[in-house]
Amino acid sequence: MQNPFSGARPVSALALDLEGAEVLRPGGGLQRGRMSIADGVIQSERAGRRVDLSGYLILPGIVDLHGDGFERHVAPRRGAMNDPRAGIVATEAELAANGITTAVLAQFHSWEGGLRSPEFAATILRAIHEARPRLATDLIPQLRFETHMLDDFERLPDLLAGFGVRYLVFNDHLPHARLADGRRPARLAGQALKAGRNPERHLALMQALHARRAEVPDALDRLTARLVAQGVRMGSHDDADAATREQWRRRGVRIAEFPETRHAAEAARTGGDSIVLGAPNVVRGASHEGNVSARDLVAAGLCDALASDYHYPSPRRAALLLADLGLCGLEQAWSLVSAGPARVLGLGDRGSLEPGKRADLLVLDRETRRVAAVMAGGVLTYLSGPVGARFFAGA
Repeated sequence: MQNPFSGARPVSALALDLEGAEVLRPGGGLQRGRMSIADGVIQSERAGRRVDLSGYLILPGIVDLHGDGFERHVAPRRGAMNDPRAGIVATEAELAANGITTAVLAQFHSWEGGLRSPEFAATILRAIHEARPRLATDLIPQLRFETHMLDDFERLPDLLAGFGVRYLVFNDHLPHARLADGRRPARLAGQALKAGRNPERHLALMQALHARRAEVPDALDRLTARLVAQGVRMGSHDDADAATREQWRRRGVRIAEFPETRHAAEAARTGGDSIVLGAPNVVRGASHEGNVSARDLVAAGLCDALASDYHYPSPRRAALLLADLGLCGLEQAWSLVSAGPARVLGLGDRGSLEPGKRADLLVLDRETRRVAAVMAGGVLTYLSGPVGARFFAGA
């Protein structure tokens, strides 16, 4: 069956036998051995030119389930970049430098306006759609849709289909408590400035959306039924409690992104839903929003995948840190950034270093644990330092 997330990819002419490194293989942990690659796929037999990688580790390429760090490339300053495709190419370079071989780019479709507006979302989705067939790193668009944008519900399925978006996450960023009490939301002036609106107009928009909140549940029931039939994977963002997660599950929304509490994460696990946590939360040791610690949830078995969220170096750092802290072994920790997220997306062709799977891998310096080389589908996407001479020796 054709992978719904995959587009055309460059075909690598490289045929290599990577030897001397310690390879993280499923079920066996780190083992010194050979990793052979040809036609973009891991091979069981020798495939070509030998590359000595003694002193290095070979790990499965990172599958990042949710990242919005690409915003700094596509819109570094208001009005500074008029062709976001160049930003997408720059994003791929940053992803590769951090060992990411499959990346979900999370773009808002929100009343918040500015870089989160529906108009900007369409621009970014178009840029990803046009750029991804020419890039080795697999870029997957995700739309983060605000639940109270009722006027956009009818056209949303066609928008997703038109840009090949197969992954949608629902958000609700309205400050309902303040709006219900008649108070002005915090940071109103700053948010209005980002949206390109004056504060009073921005407040009036929030009040109007909040006033229609009673219509949202039934509208979501109808929308999610259409999207399930369309084959769109769906997630909810920042579930606060078990009841919220169970409500989303009934709609076919089976991915829990960044649950705010242990109760919400436990409800996801009990219901068989996938749990995505933030890698920066693991690195920091706590959520910057004061929510439940991702380390605690990982230790409790309440995590299927770690995502970069807003910081692309974090998945690699988080997986290594979990192993260093003894919260889990390296194989289990690394699966949270490779095999685990691949399963969440239904990508059975990647996530582990097995013959027949895509040659998605990263090479780490064993001593410094810095990324030395990365391959996505057998294509070199990153190469740095002394390891470069080894790849090209005798070429």
